Amino acid sequence: MAKQLKVTVIGGGSSYTPELIEGLLKRKNELPIKELWLVDIEEGREKVNIIAGLARRMIKKAGGNIDVKVTLDRRPALENADFVCSQFRAGCLEGRIRDERISLKYGMIGQETNGLGGFANACRTIPIALDICKDMEELCPEAWLLNFTNPSGIVTEAILKHTTIKAIGLCNVPVIMQKGIAKLLNANEEDFIIQVAGLNHLIWARKILYKGKNKIDFIAQEILNGKDYLVPSNIPKFEWPRQLIENMGMIPCAYLRYYYMSQDILQQEKREANNEGTRGEVVKEMEKRLFDIYKNPELADKPKELEKRGGQYYSEAACELMASIYNDKRTIMHVNTRNKGTIQGLPDDCVVEVSSVITQSGPLPLNVEPFPSDTLRLIQLMKEFESLTVSAAVNGNLNDAKRALILNPIVITGSVLDEALDETIRSNLDFMPQFHWISE
Repeated sequence: MAKQLKVTVIGGGSSYTPELIEGLLKRKNELPIKELWLVDIEEGREKVNIIAGLARRMIKKAGGNIDVKVTLDRRPALENADFVCSQFRAGCLEGRIRDERISLKYGMIGQETNGLGGFANACRTIPIALDICKDMEELCPEAWLLNFTNPSGIVTEAILKHTTIKAIGLCNVPVIMQKGIAKLLNANEEDFIIQVAGLNHLIWARKILYKGKNKIDFIAQEILNGKDYLVPSNIPKFEWPRQLIENMGMIPCAYLRYYYMSQDILQQEKREANNEGTRGEVVKEMEKRLFDIYKNPELADKPKELEKRGGQYYSEAACELMASIYNDKRTIMHVNTRNKGTIQGLPDDCVVEVSSVITQSGPLPLNVEPFPSDTLRLIQLMKEFESLTVSAAVNGNLNDAKRALILNPIVITGSVLDEALDETIRSNLDFMPQFHWISE
């Protein structure tokens, strides 16, 4: 008889969770899950209970036999777990909104995984993630940690460098790219291979192999002709610089607009913040509407409205990753894992986001051709930013924090940075205990 699995979700009250439930139910013949534990904090008590109710209705409708448990104490949820899904948001949406507003105040792009906002998010998140892993080392040392918590690549690197936990980082951006390419090729996803490489939210499609040909140039032209289906629903429409995309020989992910078009995107963000609000503020209103929908006792499916939240196809990543590990399926997926020589010019022990064969032993990254020198320099620069951010988040070292941010191309340097960083840390002290010495 197959082993009955215990799956634990840290941040179970997230509005994304119905997407995860749907993915698990689609794979109920591959994943014999006996217990699904939804873990949250006191502030999330109401939301996690609403999610649990919807999850139970979805399971019942699908004819599943999964016992859904809710707790505010993660230790019983972690004990003997087989898979742990991390999707919490340190500081909640208020933290994200604060980051966005501070960045814009000082003339910088306000975004939860990039620039000053990404740094702040990492510094709030990493101490909690390491604390969770400390419990895992005691209670479920053989479990796989699937990290969807942003900034996913930086958090995964901190976990792999500072704990013994088997961790894999996830992002829905490459999944959306793959589905967009399938639409442009008028093909099924299993009929072609896309190889992506880079860092989380800093990836490029290097190859698109279909019917014996590399379709990169075809996809680039389709995108430039207005058919950009590779962009997540939470990113406003924009146009790539034509000459850049035509001559790159790669397809950049949508988040690279922050680096290739910084001033244009900054001005766009300022207009949006003054009109409908920052992305965090928009998401906060969207979540209120979603949870009103989730409360409906007749609802037993993932609502269509969730697709607007930005986490679309999360289940494609998290649930397929679980199924591939558990069943040794050797599916090719795009994950955050140790480099191990995959991208030339980066340290072996750093975390990269690359196409990998997923085995029972974890990801086997697929080596990529050398990047063009200018692209490699950007990746190296951002990897150094990430590494210094991890150090600052772990040690509360202000010098490491400044060195990290000075390197980041979308961060303004000088006295403006000093003021912005000081305000960021002081406004986050409740969530950044490593920097408490600053207020003494």
